[in-house]
Amino acid sequence: MFNVTRLIHLAPGAGPDALLAELRAAAHLSGATRALVEPTLPGVRNGGDILLHLRFTGSAAWTAAAPQFAAMLDNPSVVHVDGAEYSGEMNRFETERQPGTVYRTLLLRVADDTADAVAERFEADLRLLPRYVHTISAWQLSRVEKAIGASAWTHVFEQDFSDLDGLMGPYLMHPIHWAYVDRWFDFECPEAIVRDRVCHSFCRIEDIA
Repeated sequence: MFNVTRLIHLAPGAGPDALLAELRAAAHLSGATRALVEPTLPGVRNGGDILLHLRFTGSAAWTAAAPQFAAMLDNPSVVHVDGAEYSGEMNRFETERQPGTVYRTLLLRVADDTADAVAERFEADLRLLPRYVHTISAWQLSRVEKAIGASAWTHVFEQDFSDLDGLMGPYLMHPIHWAYVDRWFDFECPEAIVRDRVCHSFCRIEDIA
């Protein structure tokens, strides 16, 4: 699968409704197998005002659709866009977990001089989270093929959560998070490899494709 994420930051006072309607109509016709175009929920960090997430069977469909989306985002109401394009498919827990109602994505950049073995340990620690956080019903960790915005993003880590409480509580506060994962992000920790700001964004799941 080929994936596209855009975190759309609007000008102060700009209402999202008109742009949301345009983006949803384009997403519906884009050929995406999954399309989310939703306002972000309270609590995002550098997450924008609108979250656009599209999944295609291959990159050609996005190549055909991309100019239309670029034109819509070339809009006075849009002041900044962060985003990533990447390959991969969601890993799903088919039983014993509640279906997801909240989609979350994290854009991050690993330092350029990070050794491959260190980056692989970091990725392995991220992959531990879904095993222990039972409010996650699906997840994907991907390396970025094309980044836009405030940083040269290297990774996207995304999940479907049972609900907003499942993201803000059991996930962010779980011991596996602060014991294994936080050290890679904390600039005061010698093992930290994540640079620049991260984009932590989430929205309700209302698939329109």
